[in-house]
Amino acid sequence: MKNILIPLSFLIITKLQAQDVSSYFEKIRNNSALLTAFFSQMPKGGDLHHHYSGSVYAETYFDIAVGKNFFINKLSLELSVIKPTADTNWTNFSSIEQEGLLPEYKQRLLQLWSVKDYNFISYPSYRQFFETFLHFGIASDLSYEQGLIELKNRARAEHISYIETMFKIIACDKPVDDLFTMNDKLEQFQSSKNVLSAQMLLDSLFNIIEKRNVAACAVNFNAALEKLHTSLAIDDTAFMMRYQNFVLRFMNPVQLFTNLVVAFESANRSPLVVGVNIVAPEHEDVSMNDYWLHMQMFNYCHKKFPSVKYSMHAGELALGMVKPEELNWHISSAVYDAKANRIGHGVDMPYEKNCYALMNYMSKNNIPVEINLFSNEFILKVKDDRHPIMLYRSFKVPIIISSDDAGVLRSSLTDQYVLLANRYRTISYAEIKEFVYNSIQYSFIEETGIKQKLRIQLDKDFMLFEKKILALKN
Repeated sequence: MKNILIPLSFLIITKLQAQDVSSYFEKIRNNSALLTAFFSQMPKGGDLHHHYSGSVYAETYFDIAVGKNFFINKLSLELSVIKPTADTNWTNFSSIEQEGLLPEYKQRLLQLWSVKDYNFISYPSYRQFFETFLHFGIASDLSYEQGLIELKNRARAEHISYIETMFKIIACDKPVDDLFTMNDKLEQFQSSKNVLSAQMLLDSLFNIIEKRNVAACAVNFNAALEKLHTSLAIDDTAFMMRYQNFVLRFMNPVQLFTNLVVAFESANRSPLVVGVNIVAPEHEDVSMNDYWLHMQMFNYCHKKFPSVKYSMHAGELALGMVKPEELNWHISSAVYDAKANRIGHGVDMPYEKNCYALMNYMSKNNIPVEINLFSNEFILKVKDDRHPIMLYRSFKVPIIISSDDAGVLRSSLTDQYVLLANRYRTISYAEIKEFVYNSIQYSFIEETGIKQKLRIQLDKDFMLFEKKILALKN
């Protein structure tokens, strides 16, 4: 990044202005309403840990289902584009509306598709969260235009200038079923932690699937994404969006690796696709059993596509969800083995073997952690001083505050900052500004001048915001 000459008078005024705002901020720390008003207007830079489908509110998916007159099973509330013939419990939304039952079904679907009115006594919170994606999947897949515009408009209203969203899995019709015989070998090398043999077999697998032209899937996806992004005019002078591809942890090894190669191919070819990720519940059987193998896959793809950045969900675990010995190596494996550029969640850091050395390494090598306070509280029941945010802070690991799945969680990025200020009273306004600037600094944008442009805009936005706050005192 080129150095920009800023007048000394500007820097002095900005510093004094921030000090006065910091004084006001400390006065309102005990009042959530005042904090909400404060953070609603504060520039927030980027939201880097952001799942597209989980960030669209359930009301939007309901409107899509009604507008497209989907069919719905009156008992299970499952959706379908066409009416299944074998079950008489299916009807369409126009019939429900004629019966005057649309408000009732809306309420039931909002509760199914999000954490609205959730009762933790009757159902595990982690299941409520993760199962929502299965329930609203059809509506999400058929509403990208509405969803992206909703996210943009909400971001601008919240003074978010950049979103890096985990968008979707790239569909690829290239057959790989005949390669599933390699799964047993990969699992065998995982059991023995044989890095060399695993990498050699992945190399053989890579060469086979590349010959089947899986790269064409990436090319087609990129073209469709660029058309969608451009037609919706997502980028403008005040806002930008970029995309991460992702793979699902619960796939069998060959299928997951194929999807991962396509994801890296896509990110390597398009400036709109800035990174890759891996998602799905980290505590479930396949995720736990194949975790080491997944790290080897990312390591391999990094060697093949060294310019592609990737963040990884790692350590989204809590004591009681898995055995204690499973809490002590996931983050370190993502950092050391997979070579992750950022870590998502990182909640089980206190249980990691040699966690002090790991955090020192993350600090020295500028590997930030994406903190999702409300998500961690709802899914993992980790909050307050059980959350490791202050541990990361004490080791100077770069911290980024993000929203995760604001639609499912019925929250916002503003709310994450309110929680931050309420719960962690020693974190100052100056540090919060640093977290905001981290969201631009550690974004995966590589386009010439874009990151610098966002940083300059953030400087201007903070200057205007702090002037507004200071006007309250006069």
